[in-house]
Amino acid sequence: MKIPLHGRLVLVGAGKMGGALLEGWLREGMDPGKVSVIDPAPPPDSKGLIEKAGIALNPQMGRLTDAEAVVIAVKPQSADTAMPHIAPLKTSRPLVLSVVAGKTIAYFEKTFGADAAIIRTMPNTPAAVGRGITAMTTNRNVSEAQRTLANALLSAVGEVVTVEEERHIDAVTALSGSGPAYVFFLTECLSEAGRKLGLPEDVATRLARATVAGAGELMWRSGLPAATLRENVTSPKGTTYAALQVLMRENGMMKLFEEALAAAEKRSRELAG
Repeated sequence: MKIPLHGRLVLVGAGKMGGALLEGWLREGMDPGKVSVIDPAPPPDSKGLIEKAGIALNPQMGRLTDAEAVVIAVKPQSADTAMPHIAPLKTSRPLVLSVVAGKTIAYFEKTFGADAAIIRTMPNTPAAVGRGITAMTTNRNVSEAQRTLANALLSAVGEVVTVEEERHIDAVTALSGSGPAYVFFLTECLSEAGRKLGLPEDVATRLARATVAGAGELMWRSGLPAATLRENVTSPKGTTYAALQVLMRENGMMKLFEEALAAAEKRSRELAG
């Protein structure tokens, strides 16, 4: 997707998520000359990318008078320090796009003004390999053109969905934001269960990793519902059927995930204050 950027894009924070976004934008053909990065100590990978592309790193804030979009990708604990530093960017009335976990739209309105166009997002870590998914929600000041720009910027690292109510970001955080960790833990559980059946640890680990990765790839490529894929590989009264009788019992996996996501959503609300 061509990114409809006409002015300057300022990336604040070039860590894992900021670096993944920057790499995605350049891959999509964004002009490096239109990008400025604000980060006092970017990690080596991001710094190498910035230098290779010839992107301006930490220019004087007073020179950034043409910012069309400001993407804030700092860690939540660094946000209070970063905000006063980037406050001068509000003079160009940019779109403010936040990938800062736990920080609300109201938080950024304190710096950029109640009339600022602000989008809050929740991406996830597969963005690092271009296979993430990001949910976004906007305040009332975001124009259709700015929505289109935000969608293009986020699509550079995966899929994008929109939630109309900001409160739903807490549920998104619980589902897809934290979701990769659940999949990694599932892989651990499969491996350990295989080991307890007598498989060598290295073999059980390889089988578990390849199974989870392959199943995910099959689901992504086929586009079929997960339930359909499950049914397709479940023979009546077969081995998969026997295992699913355990996983799908009343207090089985569904109940555990409901409890887990509820706990994560609750914690997300608490962190957002």
